[in-house]
Amino acid sequence: MTTDLSIPLAVAVTGAGGSGAITAGAILLEAVAAAGLYGLLRRSVGPQIRGGESAALLRFGPRPVHCAGDRCDLLAALDWANHDRFADEIPLDAASLVLADPAGGELPAAVRASGARIIEIGFAAAAAGPGAGHANMVAVGAVGALAGLPLPALLDGAARLLGGKGEAVVTAASFGIRAGFELANPAAALRPAAPLPIQLSPRWRLTGNEAAGLGALRAGVRFVAAYPITPASEMLEWLAPRLERLGGALLQAEDELASVNMIIGSAFGGVPALTATSGPGLSLMLEGIGLAVASETPIVVVNVMRGGPSTGIPTKSEQSDLNAALYGLHGDAPHLVLAALDIADCAHTTAWAVRLAWRLQTAAIVLSDQALGQSRAVCEPLADSSGAEPAARLPAAAGTGPYHRYADTADGVSPMSIPGEPGLAYTADGLEHGASGAPSSRAADHLAQLDKRLRKLADFDFGPDWADIDGAGAENAALCLVTFGSCRGVVVEAAARLRSSGLAVTTVALRLLLPLQRDALHAAIGTAAVLVVEQSHGAQLFRYLNAERALPAAARSLARPGPLALTPAEVVAAATAALADGAPA
Repeated sequence: MTTDLSIPLAVAVTGAGGSGAITAGAILLEAVAAAGLYGLLRRSVGPQIRGGESAALLRFGPRPVHCAGDRCDLLAALDWANHDRFADEIPLDAASLVLADPAGGELPAAVRASGARIIEIGFAAAAAGPGAGHANMVAVGAVGALAGLPLPALLDGAARLLGGKGEAVVTAASFGIRAGFELANPAAALRPAAPLPIQLSPRWRLTGNEAAGLGALRAGVRFVAAYPITPASEMLEWLAPRLERLGGALLQAEDELASVNMIIGSAFGGVPALTATSGPGLSLMLEGIGLAVASETPIVVVNVMRGGPSTGIPTKSEQSDLNAALYGLHGDAPHLVLAALDIADCAHTTAWAVRLAWRLQTAAIVLSDQALGQSRAVCEPLADSSGAEPAARLPAAAGTGPYHRYADTADGVSPMSIPGEPGLAYTADGLEHGASGAPSSRAADHLAQLDKRLRKLADFDFGPDWADIDGAGAENAALCLVTFGSCRGVVVEAAARLRSSGLAVTTVALRLLLPLQRDALHAAIGTAAVLVVEQSHGAQLFRYLNAERALPAAARSLARPGPLALTPAEVVAAATAALADGAPA
């Protein structure tokens, strides 16, 4: 048993699809919140999405948790069916504890070879008692007892998650949880029981997909058109009833091509709109996004990245859609690319993207990923920024002259009307045009519009939100870790470990990727050695930053594809190696 409660504890519940492993993890996360702690719940399922293997991966502690750890402290296996398919996501060692049901099949050789302590608990047998519980609820009780979660918190978690299914379900779950709690041997506990907080501050439990939806609503989005795709579908499911309550609508389009064109139509009519998709869908939307850029119609596309190419690994995370988001549009098509940095930040970044798209009259692509979109975190309530509604349009100045929708203004942002406004009609299509919108193939018109569409982005002051910067100032840092998206959590934790060894470290997590704020990035890096951390096989972020001359020549790259999450230990090892190789500090 360790009494150092500041170190996050990592637990996992595994079993065949349908065994209730994911439900068990969700109840444990609710118990974490009820105990006044923070947590991050990731789920692992096979590429078939339903059936097969499943695992709930929970990490919790007294401070917010944003990434997977290096190892698993406690594994509860309801059975061993297909366990080998995700065993590498649950790294065990001699300090790990494994709870195994004797009825769950033969212990895998890899589990025995890990040296972990094995304790047999008959989850299924205990659930077959008079209360008619379920094996996964017995596992919740045993895991909670050994992980230091108090019984009242576990029971509260079950009531919160299962209350909608009726009193009988909650009663049966409570029976199983109590049985498991009593079966756990206190001598094997990894943590002492945490006292329940006297006054619990309100905490939210939400996924990145839900947070992105919330940010969209707060920024004024009232129309969504999309085609379902893993791992973005939950965002659409969350939005549908809430949009309706706000007077908006969500429409399931026949495909991704239709959905992007529908949101262009909505925005053309003055209603802020959004679609959500993943890699294959983004590929289909790129031509439509180009239409939005050319017609200067504000739209937002949330792309929840997964393993690729093609169908790839739909249920696992990767950051390999970056190149498509940056470069996928044909022609010279300046647009916005943003990346959410953690689950709560999905709300802020999506809302910011909506407001920027309308302020600058262009298309914005927001990059999330499966690790953010489908993971659930206990976090502080998200501040409501609903007062900052999008600047929907800049109406034409009063006068008797012709309406120039695409006038070449000083800042590049032209007056925008909506259909039906007297005297403000214009031609809007994908053809190049002059100031009035009438199609034109004249070189002067083409150059003027290209310059205008670029200038309005290049000259805009995006403020401090372009990145999240933490740690030593650029003048003092020996090492700068540069990253984006969900890798921010692992980079921040790795930086804390490096600082504990006496190294001055800065972290720069890029929220605005296009247009790149190169001068600001140079200033943040200073003279430090640089390691770029990302989850892609082709080092897409590293190559992009180098192409933009944003990195020193000696910068190093840590780029690894999914499906395994990067760990703080990997980042620490890569940073140490980079410094040892002589990267200037």
